[in-house]
This record gives sequence, structure tokens and C-alpha cells, in this order.
Amino acid sequence: MKGIVCRAARLAKVIDLKAARQDPDGFRAALARREAEKDFDELLAADARWREATEHAESLRAEQKRASKGKPGPDELAQLKELSARIEMAMRQQADAAQYRDEILARIPNLPDPTAADGMDEEDAQLVRTWGQPPEFGFEPKDHLELGSARGWIDMARGARLSGSRFAYRIGDVAVTEMALYQFVLAKLRGQGFLTVLPPILVGERAMYGTGFLPTEESNLYRLERDDLYLTGTSEVALAGIHTDERLEEDELPAKYAGFTTNFRREAGAAGKDTRGMFRVHQFDKVEMYVFCAPEQSKQIHEELLAHEEEIAQELGLPYRVMNISVGDLGAPAAKKYDIEAWFPTQQRYREITSCSNTTDYQARRLNIKFRRDGKLEFVHTLNGTGATARALLSIMENFQDEGGKIAVPEALRQFGAPTSIGRL
Repeated sequence: MKGIVCRAARLAKVIDLKAARQDPDGFRAALARREAEKDFDELLAADARWREATEHAESLRAEQKRASKGKPGPDELAQLKELSARIEMAMRQQADAAQYRDEILARIPNLPDPTAADGMDEEDAQLVRTWGQPPEFGFEPKDHLELGSARGWIDMARGARLSGSRFAYRIGDVAVTEMALYQFVLAKLRGQGFLTVLPPILVGERAMYGTGFLPTEESNLYRLERDDLYLTGTSEVALAGIHTDERLEEDELPAKYAGFTTNFRREAGAAGKDTRGMFRVHQFDKVEMYVFCAPEQSKQIHEELLAHEEEIAQELGLPYRVMNISVGDLGAPAAKKYDIEAWFPTQQRYREITSCSNTTDYQARRLNIKFRRDGKLEFVHTLNGTGATARALLSIMENFQDEGGKIAVPEALRQFGAPTSIGRL
């Protein structure tokens, strides 16, 4: 892992180090909200050592240039030889200092938005609003696994036999309805100006590093060591990478993409958590929104992504709430994140079905994506948001069941091939 960080970190600027040098107190205060101030102080110290090593190496090279003028005698040749050895050592020290600084730099998360919720735990998220009323049943509702497995629509046992725990077969009406869900969301996003993309799901190290999944999320990634490739855990990775090392024009922004991929996550550290059914699995499908924009646009676009997610949930008829996620629960790239949590009757609580994040220029710096404005280059801002995963389907199954186990399918999905209902048990 150390080698990964070292190779990839040298390709990126991550946070704005120049701005951090100019305003260390402001950066430290912002990062203290994420309990990252110690890493930031370590970064500044490492950066100071690198600058000192750089100045020392440059002064020796200048001395060598002066000493090389004219025709050197035997004594001068001996001095030049000694000076060359000192320069070589100074350059090694400079390289070591740069490598150490970049390793620390790779750990620094994005600065949180001032309006992101304070706190370090999931429970510190702030309620923004709720929509819809949780259903009242005159019977004991069944969860999605009980509803689906009784007719063989969701088969976790065969999935486990084939691939191990937390893999599922989706069959028949459930499979058809899930595919209709993705078609519905993709069509809706096309109407909002998103360009549909079917991207690769195998990516190189730089894409994972550039989006912030390396080094912090390494334990949750599936890696093909023979090919030095990673299976992506979200199409965000491939969509972010679509413009790596490119220079966009201002009139191309915002550039909006909607990707569909199958995704893979190890779910490390989730032992004993949501192990029943399909809520937390190792393989799942997802529609993802991704936007490249000018810096001044990103806060408004973040609200627009949330509005798209809410409109989708409302057309599906799912009771939900919107949460402003606490800074301690943000992934490293995010400055601010909203979650939409739908109601799950059998759990008697709201559970996350979508999220959307403003990552400002964090990913753009790591992937070297800029745009031209007034003849100058600036880093773009990037944002991502969930269009849909199977979690929305699970909430549909639980909220729209009747006593006989029949599930009413939302009208929005029927025009995309979903049945009127998923039949009786």
C-alpha cells in the first residue's frame, strides 16, 4: 500500500498546498472539524523540510555552476568531485522529503463546507426535511427477503453457494422491476441534461487514488493483483476519470453524466451489520450522477442533485427524510453530503437509499482536471450523486405490500416494463 500512495501521490496536488501555507490557521480550523488537524500539522512540518532540502540542493547546484567556470586545476577538480557527491546526497534527501510529504498529503481529507453538520458520528447528521407518511399496516409486514425468497425472486442461499455470503440472485418479477427502476432513473436524468454513460468497471490505481478511494478505502476494494486493476465500488470512479489530465472550456461546464455500472465492495468492518438480505451486499447495480462545473456553480448544483434524488423518491412514492451528514461521517473527498433515507417498515426506521456529495476541487486536483477562463487554467469542481440502487426496490417491496404478500409496483416503473404488481406468495 505504501508504494501505491507514493506512486500516485506524486501525480496530484490534492489540497491546495500553496493556499495552506498562506492560511495555515484557517486550514487547521477547518480540518479540526474532521479531527485531521494533527495530520495537517505533520504535513506543514514535512513541507517545510522538503522546502529546506530543495533550497539546499539548489544552493549546491548554484555553487557547482560557479565553480565550473573556467578551466579547473587539480585542486578545483577534487572540490568539484566532492561537490557532486554532496549534490547527489542532497537530491536524495530532497526526493525522500517529497515522498514523505506526499504520503501525508494523501491522507488529508477535503476541507468541510461551513454548512456541513458538526460531529464525528453517524448520529450527528442533521435532519433537513421529511416527505410522505410511513404506511400503517393491519398485519405484521414482511421484510424484502421474506417477501422475495418465498417465491424464489431473491435467492441469497444460491448466491452464497455460488459466490459466498452477501451475493444474491434476483429472479423473475423482482429482476424485471429492478431493471425498470434503472431505466426509469436514466430516462429521467436524460431529461435533465445528463449524458448516459456505460463506463468500465475495472480501473487502474490512479483512478482509485484520484477519486479518494485510495489510500483510505483500500480495505473495501477488490483488486486484481495479476492485472494491477481494481473493481470499482461505484461508477463515480470511472465518470470522474473520463476527463483525467484534460483541459475543458468554460462553455462546456457544467458537464453532466449519468453512469450505470455493476459495483463491488468488500464491506470490510461491516461484520454483523445488515447481514440479512440484500441491503448490504458485495455486488450491486447503480445509476450514478456526476458533474464537472466551475467552482462558483458547485453549491447550487449540489442542491440540484439532491432535488433530482428527491423527485425520483417522490415519483416512487417512498416516504423519506433528507439528512445533512456530519463532517466526521464524510468520505475523504466530500466537503458536504446529503443522504436520502427511505422508510423501511420492518426495521421501523429510515435507511439510506441515495447520497450526493460536493467534492469541490479535491478530486479534480488529484486527477488534474482544469478548465480555461479568461485565458487562465483553474481546477473544476466535481459532484456525485446516487440515481438509484436496489435499495430503492427493497423499500418499495416493504412499503407497498399487502397482507397476502402482493407488492404494488409504482406507476413510474410500469412504463419501463415492470409488472403492475409482484404476485402473491
